[in-house]
Amino acid sequence: MRWIYILGLVVLTGCVATTGPAPQQRQAARATPEMPTRAEVQRFLTVMRRVEPVAERECRNRAPRSNCDFRIVVDDRPGQQINAYQTLDRSGRPIIAFTLPMIAAVRNADELAFVMGHEAAHHIEGHIPRQQQNAAAGAILLGGLASLSGASQGVVDQAVDIGAGVGARSYSKRFELEADALGTVVTHRSGYDPLRGVDFFTQIPDPGNRFLGTHPPNADRVAIVRQVAAGL
Repeated sequence: MRWIYILGLVVLTGCVATTGPAPQQRQAARATPEMPTRAEVQRFLTVMRRVEPVAERECRNRAPRSNCDFRIVVDDRPGQQINAYQTLDRSGRPIIAFTLPMIAAVRNADELAFVMGHEAAHHIEGHIPRQQQNAAAGAILLGGLASLSGASQGVVDQAVDIGAGVGARSYSKRFELEADALGTVVTHRSGYDPLRGVDFFTQIPDPGNRFLGTHPPNADRVAIVRQVAAGL
């Protein structure tokens, strides 16, 4: 079975931390090999085979109008950082992508399953279209205000760009917590431990609670996972 796919994608969102127009990076605090070992590749394939059908079932149950035919791939482009993200291909099929350093960075199958479930949850929750709507609303609002003020077209265009960026970031923390919550369910129903999986956050810097930041504080993410897991 061929395990590395070349991605012919239009990347709309990136994550384990945020969704948005560009891929986002998950940078670990420790150095990680560029290439996973054979055992880590096999672990990825095993987790993928268990998580994918569960994610598709949850998608059909919770978002029956969505395309629930997930494709889990490896982004093997050179120079990639530790990253996992959810996007759509040109036909609207949901893609969950892992870079090679990401596959090498996770310490166990539970962490890998949690990240995979989190990314699937972004699609199930409809975060790409929701963020696109937020970006459009922000662009219209700030661009309209600039236009009404009599600003030049250049200033109006700049205001549109800023408004789109602010709009896209406005609810990204909420989206992350939603994905953590549903990702907990997917992880658990795939036979993995979300409480062990969420320990992946101990490898990445805590973003804190910055205004318009894209990531919620790690403590908030761990708390939502524990809360949801307690009810499973």
